[in-house]
Amino acid sequence: MRALLLAAALAACPVFAASWVVEGRVVGISDGDTITVLDDSKTQHKIRIAGIDAPEKGQAFGERSKQSLSALVFQKSIEARCHKKDRYGREVCLIYVNRRDVGLEQIRTGMAWWYREYAHEQATQERLVYRDEEDAAKAARRGLWSDPKAIPPWAWRKGDRAKF
Repeated sequence: MRALLLAAALAACPVFAASWVVEGRVVGISDGDTITVLDDSKTQHKIRIAGIDAPEKGQAFGERSKQSLSALVFQKSIEARCHKKDRYGREVCLIYVNRRDVGLEQIRTGMAWWYREYAHEQATQERLVYRDEEDAAKAARRGLWSDPKAIPPWAWRKGDRAKF
C-alpha cells in the first residue's frame, strides 16, 4: 500500500523540475522561442524556451514573434530554469525576466503556441495557465490568432500545411 501511495504521489508531481539555472544577459534572438545568453563567465548558452513553439522564420508571424521576444528579453538579465538539452544541444528552459515568465508572455500576445506535445514536462498549474492563456489569445484573435488558418510550427516544419 505504501508503494502504491508513493507511486501515486510521484505521478501527481510535475515531471519538469529545474535541474540547473543559467543567469546572464540575452545577447541573441534566433526566433520567437530561441535565445542566446551570455553568463558571468562569458559562456554562451543557446536556450530553447520550454512550453512554447513559435512560428518559424519563413512562416506567417515568424518575424513578429521574434521581434516580440526581442522586446521582452534582448540585452536584459534573465534567469533560465533548465531541465534538459534537446536534440540540437540547446538547453530547454523556462525563462524569467524580473520574475515574469517570458514563454507565457509569448503565448498571451499570440506570438507562440502552447507546445502541447511537451505538456507532460510542465507542472500541472503551469500547464493549465499556458492552456488558458492560449485559449484567451485565440478568442481575442491576438497575434497569430488573427489568421483563422494559422498553421502550428510543428505542422509547418513537417510540410502538413494543407491540413490547415
